Amino acid sequence: MERVDKLTANGYKILQDTDGFCFGMDAVLLSRFAKVSAGETVLDLCTGTGVVPLLLAAHTQGAHFTGLEIQERVADMAGRSVALNGVEDRVSIVCGDLKEAAKHFPKASFDVVTCNPPYMSPQGGLVNPSDGKAISRHEIKCTLADVIEAAKQMMKSGGRFYMVHRPRRLPEIFALCAENGLHIRTLRTVQPRIGEPANMVLIEAIRGGNAQCNIAPTCVIYEGRDASGKDIYTDEIRRYFEE
Repeated sequence: MERVDKLTANGYKILQDTDGFCFGMDAVLLSRFAKVSAGETVLDLCTGTGVVPLLLAAHTQGAHFTGLEIQERVADMAGRSVALNGVEDRVSIVCGDLKEAAKHFPKASFDVVTCNPPYMSPQGGLVNPSDGKAISRHEIKCTLADVIEAAKQMMKSGGRFYMVHRPRRLPEIFALCAENGLHIRTLRTVQPRIGEPANMVLIEAIRGGNAQCNIAPTCVIYEGRDASGKDIYTDEIRRYFEE
């Protein structure tokens, strides 16, 4: 069953499948971490229902945002979300395999590439019996190596790659970026609450050059709970949703 969710304060909406994989906090954080300047073009790999391109279109001055999604039904939903918001002139959805991205787009043609990829290797936990959820969570259709290689191919020299992932995969991420000539410039860890281990990491990498790696201040999602036990967002997260 599909539902329409409010996505941004300026009225953007998104179609989601209540029985499928719905976007979460990681997509919101990625869209705010990615830096997109006026006139730049963006490719979002593993776009799902198009949440990252839509959020970037809502709060940046980028010229155009393209989402690439391998699942036909999910890509169709993303395309309909674009039409629902009337932003077909700025956002496009393409159904295709990121391992064959060069068949869909010229190489080195994007200023920015973003990705919220599957976090789990096929051996990294129970695979959801729902195919759509499994593809979104597990490296069934693409691996981390595939993602980083596709990003390299699609980015212009000096282009920027933004990804959200799990901290436990950082050694692999560093190695794969180095193999593909991508230099990690910024890392930002994400904690559910102060004092808890980080459960996400945001990464900015540059194609070419010799960027130094900077560690940005940690992002904390919740500042505490109210009297009823409900989690309370920190000011930073609350601002994201208000904006």
